[in-house]
Amino acid sequence: MQNSQAPETCEAWAFGDSKEMADELSGLVLEGLKTATSSAFEVYQVENEPIPTEGSYSIILDGNQEAVGIIQIQKVTTCAFNQVTEELAIAEGEGDRTLEYWRRVHEEFFRRHLATYGLSFNEEMLIVCEQFELVYAA
Repeated sequence: MQNSQAPETCEAWAFGDSKEMADELSGLVLEGLKTATSSAFEVYQVENEPIPTEGSYSIILDGNQEAVGIIQIQKVTTCAFNQVTEELAIAEGEGDRTLEYWRRVHEEFFRRHLATYGLSFNEEMLIVCEQFELVYAA
C-alpha cells in the first residue's frame, strides 16, 4: 500500500547539541508541549542547507539517535532574535514557557552552537522559526 502524501525524502535529526537535550526536547514533542523550534539562519548558510519548507517532514531522534516520531512543518518564518514572540516561546514548550526563559536558554545555546562555526551571537541575528505538528509517534 502506498501513501500518496508520503514524502520522497525525509531528514532525520535530533534537537539541541547534547544527548540530554535531545532526550528532553524530543520528549516534549511526544507530550505535545513542543510544537515549534528555532535555528540560527547563519548556520543554514554556512552548511549550505536549505531553509525548511512548509509541508516538509522530519524524523525526530532522541539522544540515542533512535527515531521517536515524525513531524510535519506547518509554518516557517524568520525574525531577529530580539523580535521572537511570547507565542513562539510557549510553542517551544521549554522550561516555564516564558519569553524570558526562551531568550536566556536560546542565547546560551546559540552562543555555543555558533562558536563551532566561528560565528558570534548578537540579538539582531536572524532566527528561522518552525511551527510543526507531530504526525507519528514511534
